[in-house]
Amino acid sequence: MAYLLIKSLHIVFVIAWMATVFYLPRILVNIKEAEAEPPVVKARLELMGRRLYKFGHSMFGMAFLFGLVLWLYFGIKGGWLDAKLALVACMLAYFIWAGRALKRSIAGGSLPSSKVLRIGNELPVLVLLAIVYLVVAKPF
Repeated sequence: MAYLLIKSLHIVFVIAWMATVFYLPRILVNIKEAEAEPPVVKARLELMGRRLYKFGHSMFGMAFLFGLVLWLYFGIKGGWLDAKLALVACMLAYFIWAGRALKRSIAGGSLPSSKVLRIGNELPVLVLLAIVYLVVAKPF
């Protein structure tokens, strides 16, 4: 029963973190496209982005904590887990990149073009697809 509770909590916090991974780049697109709008619009988007980024860190921390319990206490292991963790590290690097881009924008720096940001916004979906496949199929 404890295993199912910990696994459920891990999944819930992963879902919450993934929501931030998907939405933060979308906010960056909106910030980029709001350059011609009144400054209050950009300021509101940047505030939303800052709050979302902070929330995302909390959700990742909780997902990491429960994942660690699954690994260390319940002995989850295998080659699939190593591959999954590598992809999660890539996803985390992408999340941190988006957060740094947000901070750069807030400080007055520039963002990549909205086209580049839109393309980048789709990449986490592909990585998540691979992660889910590894967890469900455990191919190795």
